[in-house]
Amino acid sequence: MSDNPLMQVLEMDGEERYDYFLDAVVEERELWILINADNHFLKIVSEEDGVAYLPVWPVSEFASDYAKGAEDLSPKAISLPDFFKKWVPGLTKDGLAVGVFPGAQSELWITEAEELKRDLQEVLSGF
Repeated sequence: MSDNPLMQVLEMDGEERYDYFLDAVVEERELWILINADNHFLKIVSEEDGVAYLPVWPVSEFASDYAKGAEDLSPKAISLPDFFKKWVPGLTKDGLAVGVFPGAQSELWITEAEELKRDLQEVLSGF
């Protein structure tokens, strides 16, 4: 394990990062995406199975770290209420999944927007 807290989290497997993501997002009441200079969000299509997804992170530092080397990408916060009210219906309508907390390895948790919303609401109910 690394001494760097960011690296320690990035070294977790996809499921551990998913749990970390839920707790961090509920605590901060926001999640992070990457946008380009035209304010378009980053969308990734998996080469393996062709699934299109919106990558999301729990804090801006992880999004910034992921975007290293991509000059026109910058982190943007989405409040939890906005995510629930606007993004989840939009992602569902567009058939986009959510790639929760991509890390150093290619392993990540891909889920439907509605399922992520339910998981976040479940953690919220415990607060």
